[in-house]
Amino acid sequence: MKRAAFLDHVSWTGAGIVWTLGAAGVLRAIPAEAAASHTGGFSFVQISDSHIGFTRPENPDVAATLQKTVDAINALPQQPAFVMHTGDITHLATPAQFDAAKQILSTLRAPLVTLPGEHDVIGTPANYFAAFGNADAPKGWSSWDRGGIHFLSLVNVFDFEISGKLGDEQLAFAENDLAAQKASTPIVVFAHVPLFALFPDWGWTTIDGTRLIAALRRFDAATVLNGHVHQVAQHTDGNIRFATASATAYPQPAPGTAPKPGPLMVPHEALLGRLGYRSVTIEPRRGLQYTDRALA
Repeated sequence: MKRAAFLDHVSWTGAGIVWTLGAAGVLRAIPAEAAASHTGGFSFVQISDSHIGFTRPENPDVAATLQKTVDAINALPQQPAFVMHTGDITHLATPAQFDAAKQILSTLRAPLVTLPGEHDVIGTPANYFAAFGNADAPKGWSSWDRGGIHFLSLVNVFDFEISGKLGDEQLAFAENDLAAQKASTPIVVFAHVPLFALFPDWGWTTIDGTRLIAALRRFDAATVLNGHVHQVAQHTDGNIRFATASATAYPQPAPGTAPKPGPLMVPHEALLGRLGYRSVTIEPRRGLQYTDRALA
């Protein structure tokens, strides 16, 4: 995909923007400082791409930036119902890296939910499941309900560094799960690799994601949150809203601005402004809204 065509259907945003999703699935942006305080419902936080074990100069201390993220979440005036890590917890999927990540993430005050990124399953997924596995989700994917919202957590990292892939078994699970929901039920989907064709030339897509997107189109409002690309991008498909997340480790270049994806060097004083987490609130009258928060 060419850069110009990419910009036609994806919008980029920085920290400090709240996206409000109303009952009709209409998304609008307002400044974060104008958002009203939390008055009901519940909230959760998304973090992504911590890459514990990464040692390159783009961020020589990824453990410190993950800890800074955890500290910021713990300092929120109202603790989230859960924190979702959307993958690439580690850089090389070694037991030592998972142990180091677990030590930091275990200091979260809120419950932690995770899914693997492609860096978490290098060689074998066994190390990921040993550290963060859930007996109720033996293959990694799951669904649950909370506060009138139906959540679906998926694993789409079967093809390492080629593209995302869900596979027939998981797609059948997701389709059956969604078929049991009313069209009026708000849906939130988590994944690592973008489900839509964000930038296929760099593998920033899920090759069988169109099948899941088709299953989401009948809903009045669906939100898909993922990581992998280390920056915030917005995409809309009918009533489906997609949003990629910032990393806690290092930024990557915007599509078409470099020969290939990979760690992006920025001035040291600018790094924390390119890293962050996403705070999501769901309120009875205001629907789902989220704010992307930088670490500086």
